[in-house]
Amino acid sequence: MKTIAVAGKGGTGKTTLCGILINYLCAHGLTPVLAVDADANDNLNEVLGVEVEKTLGEIREVVAQAERDENSPIPTGMSKQDYMEYQLQGALSEGDDFDMLVMGRTQGKGCYCYANSLLTAAMSKLTKPYRYIVVDNEAGMEHISRGTLPSVDTLLLVSDASRRGIQATGRIKDLADELKLNPTTMKLIVNRAPSATLDPGILEEIDRQGLDLLGVVPHDELVYEYDCAGKPTSKLPADSVARSSFEKLIDALL
Repeated sequence: MKTIAVAGKGGTGKTTLCGILINYLCAHGLTPVLAVDADANDNLNEVLGVEVEKTLGEIREVVAQAERDENSPIPTGMSKQDYMEYQLQGALSEGDDFDMLVMGRTQGKGCYCYANSLLTAAMSKLTKPYRYIVVDNEAGMEHISRGTLPSVDTLLLVSDASRRGIQATGRIKDLADELKLNPTTMKLIVNRAPSATLDPGILEEIDRQGLDLLGVVPHDELVYEYDCAGKPTSKLPADSVARSSFEKLIDALL
């Protein structure tokens, strides 16, 4: 099992790239694949064209409530661990090529330590059959830092083609170092670049931030058109410059 985590600040197009990566793995027979949306602004399901009925955050809330309230919604005779595992299976959106889980938003007030530990244990069992796990993260990588999700083998950092964007990505890299994620591979992808080449000032900033550039994905008007039409952007045609450019980077990565 290998885990590929994609992280970056909002608006960089990381979720679209995440969707293209998932479709690439499936198209090349690198299955089974588990897609995990760990971004608080969850919309990976829309990029992939998948309906989601339940999030893991909602399940965790029920278990946490059962710890605080005598009127537990958990059936009599069922342990909280068994309930968590049962509900987790129900939250798994199963498809022909990949399955999907949505982590859901950060919990509210109160201690969730017990519920989080149950979720971590349940997730470790659930993820074992998958060849690849692809995780769409928020910049803070909350679920990875908690240990809810498996350790990261490859971390892809996504930025736009701006100096401030590169600086923000540098801070995400520093956070990954502080959290001791220790991925085998950590690479930068500059997305939505005006052209296939980067300005010397941007390359200088990349070097200053200590980032390892995997490559550049040019701006693609077709991504905008798909989004406006409500089409899953992960299913861009083969001649899409965003898809073809990113798939070349995936080839080099895998």
